[in-house]
Amino acid sequence: MAIPGKDAGPAVLVLEDGTRYAGRAYGATGRTLGEAVFATGMTGYQETLTDPSYAGQIVLMTAPHIGNTGANDEDMESSRIWVSGYVVRDPSRVVSNFRAQRSLDDDLVAGGVVGISGIDTRAVTRHIRADGAMRAGIFSGADAALSDDEQLALVRGGEEMTGRNLSGAVSTTEGYSLDAEGERVGSVAVLDLGVKTSTLRYLAERGFDVHVLPQTVTVEELLALAPDALFFSNGPGDPGASDHHVELLRAALRTGLPYFGICFGNQLLGRALGFGTYKLPFGHRGINQPVLDRATGRVEITAHNHGFAVDAPREGVTESSQGFGRVEVSHIDLNDDVVEGLNCLDIPAFSVQYHPESAAGPHDANYLFDRFRDMVIASKENGN
Repeated sequence: MAIPGKDAGPAVLVLEDGTRYAGRAYGATGRTLGEAVFATGMTGYQETLTDPSYAGQIVLMTAPHIGNTGANDEDMESSRIWVSGYVVRDPSRVVSNFRAQRSLDDDLVAGGVVGISGIDTRAVTRHIRADGAMRAGIFSGADAALSDDEQLALVRGGEEMTGRNLSGAVSTTEGYSLDAEGERVGSVAVLDLGVKTSTLRYLAERGFDVHVLPQTVTVEELLALAPDALFFSNGPGDPGASDHHVELLRAALRTGLPYFGICFGNQLLGRALGFGTYKLPFGHRGINQPVLDRATGRVEITAHNHGFAVDAPREGVTESSQGFGRVEVSHIDLNDDVVEGLNCLDIPAFSVQYHPESAAGPHDANYLFDRFRDMVIASKENGN
């Protein structure tokens, strides 16, 4: 096991506006580029790192002490770490948890993830909150010796997140299945746009045979499976760059197939219904976002990871411009009034912007998997 936080030389975090933060190399050394974002979770760093939704992003942790519980195989939400880079203030020098199989530093090095430690992450967070998420780079090893101008030019030459389609980078290339647990309800086709392991497990626990499909699947291939329901997962990138998935969803909805979408799947339902999407200034990332369920008046503390949102009327009922009937905004973020859920009143479809699988995070929204199961059962009883 590597010594966590072992000094690997100087490193620098460079933002596209020219702001620089000097620190020490953490994890792999070299150069990495991505969109700088911050995550506010006090725990669950391994689930964050292995969440495919973070592809293309340099993730900064606002909690100052990271790595004390090490890493293990059980908490992996996918087969690998997806973040482009990792920024922490104080990496733990000791791994002290009975479940740990290795240090976080081991995983970062093995995954080739370039990181930086020893900087004031809360100062960087305040900067991003004020000026918005922006392109960034971490430079260590030989790349730390590049001139300031060279480093900044590399950062500014990086890709913008707006207009970027990352589904192909994170989705499975081959379909696979999980068997239902307990009393079988039916089958659900899951479009893998960056799905997390916990999501699939919760669907199977609700009695679904889970068929996970690559993001390249066609309407014909989907319907040939004759699923009882459809689920679109979380995932990275700009929903405005996923026209294929929008058309796939519209075709499925027109057949009456019950639908549940989370995160990216919420944004794609919004687009399928005729709403637009837009980029948030700095997004929602963490496990402590308060969301109001308008149907019950209940406030849920929820796990988030999204930089885009649905642009839908927050009050009243809206008629879908695509012929899917009446739609209402079901959930609202209490921090900034962002749309956090959609509910269709004339077709069996709903979605939420957050992560009800709660890995890692609160379990307030886990009941949504039960709501999905009940909707599918009701649809089958009605002969759909």
